[in-house]
Amino acid sequence: MAEILALTGILGALLIGAISPGPSFVLVSRIAVASSRNEALLASLGMGVGGALFACMALLGLATLLNEVPWLYLGLRIIGGGYLIYLGWCIWIAAKQPFDAPAQQNRTNTFNTLPAARSHPRTKAFALGLVTQVSNPKTAIVYASIFASLMPADPSFWMLYSLPPLVFAIEAGWYALVAQLFSRRRAKLTYLRSKTWIDRTAGFVLAGLGGKLIADSIRP
Repeated sequence: MAEILALTGILGALLIGAISPGPSFVLVSRIAVASSRNEALLASLGMGVGGALFACMALLGLATLLNEVPWLYLGLRIIGGGYLIYLGWCIWIAAKQPFDAPAQQNRTNTFNTLPAARSHPRTKAFALGLVTQVSNPKTAIVYASIFASLMPADPSFWMLYSLPPLVFAIEAGWYALVAQLFSRRRAKLTYLRSKTWIDRTAGFVLAGLGGKLIADSIRP
């Protein structure tokens, strides 16, 4: 019973973290309105795999490693921030590119301007979601902190083996819901009417989050 309560607490905390708006939310929602539901769902699966990887690393004691090797944590944060800035810049410069609905069939829409999505976007969307999810090592610390505070001292094997797939289900499930909502006709029509400003806002938010991550890392 105690382990079930602990597991519920861990998954609940991670769900709250997933719901909180961040780079992953911005990316999935934009792919959903600018491209297709299928691509956004594939990106959601990438988010889920990234969450499962964080769960595995938390179970292996990643927080201890990063605390013992500060330069490693600093380097990962700077690299992650740089990636978010690059991703935001790619979206910003494509903001004025015209969007044509039939382009979803010939794959020339704005999604193709994103990194790792210039060819075969349906297969690349998964990788883009995964890379975006794991680009912020701060998230790994959040995972490790939640696990450290709520995990029983001597967890059973069933709990250890069930956590990664359950975390995957939470992360992928939430972003799949985001993909479904933002891929609806009304959302797409809204996007078409204000594409330039929506893309610029998304790019600015992603780049801003990346800049904040780097600034927080190098601040004394």
